[in-house]
Amino acid sequence: MKITLNNNTEILETAETELTITQLLQIKKYSFKNLVVKINGDLVKRGTYDLAKFKDGDTVDVIHMISGG
Repeated sequence: MKITLNNNTEILETAETELTITQLLQIKKYSFKNLVVKINGDLVKRGTYDLAKFKDGDTVDVIHMISGG
């Protein structure tokens, strides 16, 4: 599966035609707690990562929020 992840072309080795955000986070080993996720520009709510799916050719943005002062 070929997607654009954070403005970079990524090829995910999977036989699946769709993946969930939760699966992507596991594959890419993202462990940040404060994430903002978008699929093709649409915001994905945190509680729906198991349901939100993307497919070949989609654009996914995973942004971790950093707080500081």
